[in-house]
Amino acid sequence: MAFILYPALDLREGRVVRLRQGDYAAETRYAGTPLDLAKRHADDGAEWLHLVDLDAARSGGWSLAPLVEAIRRETPLKVQTGGGVREEAEVAAMLDAGASRVVVGSLAVRQPQRVLGWLERFGNDRLTVALDARADADGVFRLPVHGWTEASGLALFDLLRRYADAGLRHLLCTDIARDGMLAGLNLGLYREIARRFPTVAVQASGGVATLEDLRGARTAGASGAILGRALLEGRFTLAEALAAADLAASVPPAGLSADASGGQP
Repeated sequence: MAFILYPALDLREGRVVRLRQGDYAAETRYAGTPLDLAKRHADDGAEWLHLVDLDAARSGGWSLAPLVEAIRRETPLKVQTGGGVREEAEVAAMLDAGASRVVVGSLAVRQPQRVLGWLERFGNDRLTVALDARADADGVFRLPVHGWTEASGLALFDLLRRYADAGLRHLLCTDIARDGMLAGLNLGLYREIARRFPTVAVQASGGVATLEDLRGARTAGASGAILGRALLEGRFTLAEALAAADLAASVPPAGLSADASGGQP
């Protein structure tokens, strides 16, 4: 299976930013326009771009159609995008603008039946379900919503089973405790997802700091990884990341790590 790297551009008020653990008050801004950065990633060998509308994630009203159209017109990149998706019409608008996949996050937790209907309508290759999880005191990965500020009470693996049984193909999973922290990926979490849900292609997200994190993600069974702060800050180049992921292809998957039991057998 190919391992896909997704350079990520998180946009707020038209600027490329990164948030620390989803905190809008802990924002770092980066130089360059979103389109220029997208072109740079394409020139460096990227095939996909992960594009997030942080304003829409907070308040609704996805506004990146002109940017997606420009990226599709001026680069060969395929775009995976989301941010506050609440209505079926928004999914259709994103796809019409040229997005290859739409990311659905909080709504996938709050109203899974609606999102399951979208999977059926648009096809399981056009939607990515984002399940961002945080381990509770008992080690069970739970799914907060509304910018990670509200508890849903749902367990990650329980909801993921429902989606997997309905044919979900693409999952983006973030360990919230590691997001934006450059602390490394929770490889045990991705090993467990790959073990339990072998038909789901999981994109590892949150904490990538080194090339070894990418090699680890691939050997843990992930199908790809989101590259955010580490790439923006030049900790490695995209070319180096692609080479590291290719090298990891020859390494057999390791066993389940103890840090991601999720409190469930």
